[in-house]
Parts: sequence; structure tokens; C-alpha cells
Amino acid sequence: MALRVLTYNVRALRDDPAAVARVIAACRPDVACLQELPRFPGWRARRRGLARAAGLVPAVDRRAGGVAVWVRPGVPVAAAAHRVLRRYAGLHVRALALAVVAPAGRPLVVGSIHLDLHAGARLAHTAEALDLLRSAADAAGAPRLLAGDVNCAPGSAAWRELTADLVDTGAAAPRGAAATFTARRPRSRIDAVFASSGPAVRGAGVPVDLLDAADVAAASDHRPVLAEIEV
Repeated sequence: MALRVLTYNVRALRDDPAAVARVIAACRPDVACLQELPRFPGWRARRRGLARAAGLVPAVDRRAGGVAVWVRPGVPVAAAAHRVLRRYAGLHVRALALAVVAPAGRPLVVGSIHLDLHAGARLAHTAEALDLLRSAADAAGAPRLLAGDVNCAPGSAAWRELTADLVDTGAAAPRGAAATFTARRPRSRIDAVFASSGPAVRGAGVPVDLLDAADVAAASDHRPVLAEIEV
């Protein structure tokens, strides 16, 4: 079966939350890895409202780091964890949301991450997240998938670290558009889904054929990436 995995930086719902929900719903994800979810007073209610509007349920949804993994109702979640990554003075708290999903009874470890703008912290957090993801996959006996806002482009140090261990699905099987930032004038690919070599990738990219361009521009400063993975 094919698993539809979405990654999307929703910019803390500072723009148009209804447009964010429509963008997510239009992608029809089985699993959604989200970044920059609300973290300040009222964050729980705002996240619940978005989940309901998008037709998803939280699997991992902690405050720190603003990252989460949500799933389509009916997708089994065998385990979930939230790990705060190494803290750096003066920089945002970064975290990794981890869920073991089991579509058709086949486990897959999924991580959602938002890496830092600071190159040194970004590279250190990449290595830390890969270690955590690998440990979770070993424990579950499952393939791995890491999705998120990488805050750097292909060829950068953190991207090379990621692709030394995982497959860049957007490069392996491009589908739709590549650039994810900015939403209004997309020129850079800084959001991606990375997978271990086991699952086959049917296609990955910005699903422009599914999306309303006005909603994408109104929702966030990022465009979503949708990967279809054979599990």
C-alpha cells in the first residue's frame, strides 16, 4: 500500500488558519509532520481546531519545539515520543516528534523536525535526530522516515548529513514542484521528506495539482511537501 506523508511548516497559524486547514486537507495525508505549530498561550485550543478542520488526529503533539506528527483517523499508532534536542543559548528550543505508525500492520518510524537557522546548531541537531530516529527504528524493527523544515538547501552540510543516511524522496522520485520557500515566490527547496532505503518512493514534491494557489499563499510562508511511500 502507499502511505501519503505530508510535511508542512504552518508558521504558527499567524496567517490564515482556515487556509492552512484547507491546504492540509487537500493533500489527503495519512501522516502529517508539522512544524511551527502554536506554542504560546492558547496553543492547545488552536492546535485542536486545526486538527479538526484538517480531518486529522494528533499522534505526537507536545508544545516544545512546535513539531508534531498527526495521522488520518484509522491509521494505527503503535508508539509515540517527543525528544527535546540539545539546547543552545540564544536559539530556539528544537525537538523531534517521533511516532511509530502501522498501516496495514507494517510499522514505520516517522519523525518531524524543524532545524535551526544557525548552521552549527542545525548540523548538530541533524546528527542527534538521526541517532534518535535510528534507535527508534531499531527498537521497532521498522524502516525510518524523517520530514520537516531543514532550513537549508540541498548540498548544504546538514542536507549532506541527512542524505548520507536517508534518501531524499524529492530527488529520488520528483513529483509536482520542487521549491517550498517562500510560498508566494517559491525559489528554495528547504522542506523535504527523507526515508530509509527500504520503502519505495512513488513520488514527492509540492502537490501543486491538488492545491488552491490562493490558499497556499494565504496559509504560510512555506509550501507543503507530499511524499507517497510504498510500505
